[in-house]
Amino acid sequence: MTISLLIPCFNEEDNLNELTIRLNNSLHEVTSSFEILLINDGSTDATLKKIKELAGQNSNVKYISFSRNFGHQIAVSAGLDHCRGQSVVIMDGDLQDPPELIPEMYKKYKEGYDVVYAKRTRRNGESWFKKSTAKLFYRILQRFTSFNIPLDAGDFRLIDRKVVEMLRLMPEQNKFLRGQIAWMGFRQTYVEFERDARRHGKTGYPLKKMIDFALDGITSLSHRPLRLVTQAGFMVSFLSFLILLYALGSHFILERTITGWTSLIITVAFLGGVQLLSIGIIGEYISRINKNVLNRPLYIVEESNC
Repeated sequence: MTISLLIPCFNEEDNLNELTIRLNNSLHEVTSSFEILLINDGSTDATLKKIKELAGQNSNVKYISFSRNFGHQIAVSAGLDHCRGQSVVIMDGDLQDPPELIPEMYKKYKEGYDVVYAKRTRRNGESWFKKSTAKLFYRILQRFTSFNIPLDAGDFRLIDRKVVEMLRLMPEQNKFLRGQIAWMGFRQTYVEFERDARRHGKTGYPLKKMIDFALDGITSLSHRPLRLVTQAGFMVSFLSFLILLYALGSHFILERTITGWTSLIITVAFLGGVQLLSIGIIGEYISRINKNVLNRPLYIVEESNC
C-alpha cells in the first residue's frame, strides 16, 4: 500500500460524496495503490450509512465506526493504528483541506522529507475571533516548548511510515498529534494553500472544545505552566515579605500603625486568585496523569471493514 488517507468524520454526510470523488481523482495522479480510511467518530446523522455505501461502491474505501464520540485526535489515532500505507495523509472530512494538494505533498515527500505539512496562508469562512485566538495560541505554545512547532498549520499533512510507528508508541490519552510530530524532529517541510470555508454542516470544534484542545496541547508538550506557578509563588511571597517589613517599620520606627480595610481585602483577594489559578494548573496536570494511570483504551470500535 503506497498511501493511506485518514479522515475522521463527525456528521459529514453531505460532504462525503464530493470528498471521495476528489480524493480518487487526486490519488490516481500519484498511485493506484491507496486506501481511504474513514473514521466515524460517533456521528448522529447518516454519516455511517453514507460511509458504508461508499465502501460498497469502492474497494479502496475502508471504515472504522466508534461506539460513541471520542474526539478528533482519538479518531486520527485509530486511523494510525489500522492504516497500511508506507505514507499516510491526515486530513479533515469537511472539504476545507483540498485533496488536490496531495500530489504536491507527495512530490515533496519523494524528495526525502518525512513530514510534509500544509501551511494555511488564508482561512476563509472563519470568524475574526477564531483566527485571532488560534494565532495567539500557537505563538504561546511556541514560547512554551523547547522545539519548533509549525505556525498556521493544522493536522493536514503527509507523514512517513516511521513517523506513524513512533506515534503509535506514544501512549498518552490526551493527544495533540501535530505537537507530537513536531517533537520527533525528522526532516520536515511544507506546502502552502488557502483553506476553504466549510461547505456543509457545523464545525465539530466549538469554543469549549477549542479550549480543551489548547489545554491538551500545552500540558502534553510543556511543563512551563508548572514552572510559572512556582515563579508566581516566589514573587507573591517576596511581595508579602516587603509589605510585612513596611508594616513593621511603620509601627516601630515611624510609630504609625497601618490601617485600611480596602488594602487588606485587595491583598487577600489577590493572593486567593493566585492560589486558585495555581491549584487549577496543577489540577490539569494531575487530571492527565490520572487518565494515563487508568490505562483505558483510547477508543472502542463498534464495527469496521478493515
